[in-house]
Order: sequence, then C-alpha cells, then structure tokens
Amino acid sequence: MIWKKRNKHTETVIKEFPEILKQENMNHRNYEFYNAFMELTSDCITEDTSRIIEKIYQTTKLVEFRKQSLKLLCQKDFDHLVKFFADAYKRERYLDMKILAIRGLAQFISESEIDKLLTKFNTTLKKRPQSTPYNYQEYEFLKGQNALPYLVDRYNYPSFKETLEIVERQYNNMPDAFKGHFTVDSDGEIIQLRSSEKSRKIIDEFFKKQGIR
Repeated sequence: MIWKKRNKHTETVIKEFPEILKQENMNHRNYEFYNAFMELTSDCITEDTSRIIEKIYQTTKLVEFRKQSLKLLCQKDFDHLVKFFADAYKRERYLDMKILAIRGLAQFISESEIDKLLTKFNTTLKKRPQSTPYNYQEYEFLKGQNALPYLVDRYNYPSFKETLEIVERQYNNMPDAFKGHFTVDSDGEIIQLRSSEKSRKIIDEFFKKQGIR
C-alpha cells in the first residue's frame, strides 16, 4: 500500500497539537480528525501528546494511522515508548512498519538485542521474493531515508548493514518494471519519480507480457 505524499507547497505545517486529536471518542474516519492526524508532524509531539498518539495506534482500524503513529513516535525517546515499540514490532506484518518500530527500539536496547530481532526479521525478508515477488512498495519503504539507511548511518551496526544489503539485492533482482516509481525522504514522505499513470502503464505492460493480464 502506498501512502499519499503531503503537498508541502500548499499545506500549513501544524506547530501545535490539534485539539480534535485529544477527543478520544472521535471516529478516526472523520474528515477533520483524519486530516489533522495525517498532517501531524513530530515537532509538535511532547511526552504527553505522545500518549495520545499511542492510544490512537492501539485503537485504530486504519493501517495508515498505525504507520503514521510509528513514523511520528520512532523519533521520540520517551521512556514509556519502549513497550509501545516492542509491541508494535510484534504486531505489524508489513516489514517497513517493523523497521520503524525497530528504529524506535534502537534508542533503548542493546546492539545484541537488535541483532536478535533482525535475525528473525531477515528470515521473513528472504521469503519475500517467493511470497510477494513484485512488492516493490515494501522495498522502497525499507530503503527510505527514514528507515534502514538512517539506522545504518546512525548506529553503524553490522546487522543493519546486512539487512539493507538483503533489501537492495532483492530489490535489484526484481524486473525493471517495478523500479524507480517513487522514493522516500528522511521524514518518511513519498517522493513520486513518475506519474501514477506512467507507473501503472509500465506495470500493466509487464504483466501483459507475462500473460497475467
């Protein structure tokens, strides 16, 4: 699943935590609530408001809210988030979301503990070419500047380097039709490298040649 990139030329960056997000009983699909949450930036999150984000993550039925929560909180080192990151790592199925949880955890746990997590992570990662051979979106998120490259630069752990190498190798082994559609910046925002129409055309043509469509 691809998350929509915010238009940085037209949006107003939220500097104060929106009051609407403090209303616990709000429907997460409410237009104002949804937009306020998806436009939230990490610079307005305090220890108190991080607990609100945590509660939203725990109660939401929207996967994009869970990912947004991880993107926002993985940059914070409030003590109460240790359990949040550990639970999120166990809960999430998307590998890029697991990596965001690991990014948060890496602020609190030792390199040896990270190594243990990545050993299991890599086992699942290596199965991706068979289980989801053309899942280029997941690879792009893992290669995003807020994900594995950040962790390699920040911690320089051999285990992070190994995982990134696996991602790069499996990505490079995919057909060219699935490469170069978008990238991810240091804030976790998508940067489109092609129009959605062009990307769709390239991928459709690939599947037609394979006799799949």
